[in-house]
Amino acid sequence: MLCDRAKNYLIKNMKLSAKVAVITGGGSGIGRAAAILMAKEGAKVAIINRTVEAGEETVRQLVDEGGCGLAIAADVADSQQMQQAFQTIFDEYQRIDIVLANAGINGVWSPIEEIEPEEWDRTINTNLRGTFLTVKYAVPYLKKQGGSIVITSSINGTRSFRKIGATAYASSKAAQVALAKMLALELAPSQIRVNVICPGGVLTAIEESTTKRHLDRIPVAPDAIQDMIPLTDNTAGSTEEVAQLVLFLVSDASSFITGTEVWIDGGGSLI
Repeated sequence: MLCDRAKNYLIKNMKLSAKVAVITGGGSGIGRAAAILMAKEGAKVAIINRTVEAGEETVRQLVDEGGCGLAIAADVADSQQMQQAFQTIFDEYQRIDIVLANAGINGVWSPIEEIEPEEWDRTINTNLRGTFLTVKYAVPYLKKQGGSIVITSSINGTRSFRKIGATAYASSKAAQVALAKMLALELAPSQIRVNVICPGGVLTAIEESTTKRHLDRIPVAPDAIQDMIPLTDNTAGSTEEVAQLVLFLVSDASSFITGTEVWIDGGGSLI
């Protein structure tokens, strides 16, 4: 009896009990850490990932720890795939309360005259169009009861401009912040909150999606582009630390916060 009471108490006091969370790019990095943490806090978690195998690995991890989830393969820049993904999730769980629009790439970093238009488009399509489609197809379900949207932006393009050659990436990240603020006002009457996280100095796998070309041709002093993290003496943060911020923003603990960006970078973007 005491064990049952303890179990019921824990379930009742989970921050996301009975909630359904959708995470794009949940197959690795911040998305995976957030998925596992949300599941621990009682949420059913749906992963939308370009490669379903990575999404399924995240689901296996959170299920092993007592959570519940499913993985769906979809390209966030493809409207038909994203619309179908959200329909599948709703059919499975009958509600959607939380969305973490996290999928993104670094793309090509190069002098502006050497970036091909299709390379620019790929970065913008994945990062900005992907965020737009994620929110667009989530909103009809969120409106049924209200909810929370968190968009993963970056310190780059919002408070830091050290990454020379990353013009497409920085532009997409700045645009995500503007999108969030516009949507925060638009969706407020439906009790949907929209906020942004801006990580920097965090160990993720996003570097795997980076192509750097001829950056040495951009004249800039080396110390002007060097990353610094004053809070930790240049030790990078963890995806789990970012996940804790996401948890705060999607939980009732932040119920009066919307249209706000939060930088999580150990103070690096202040330099």
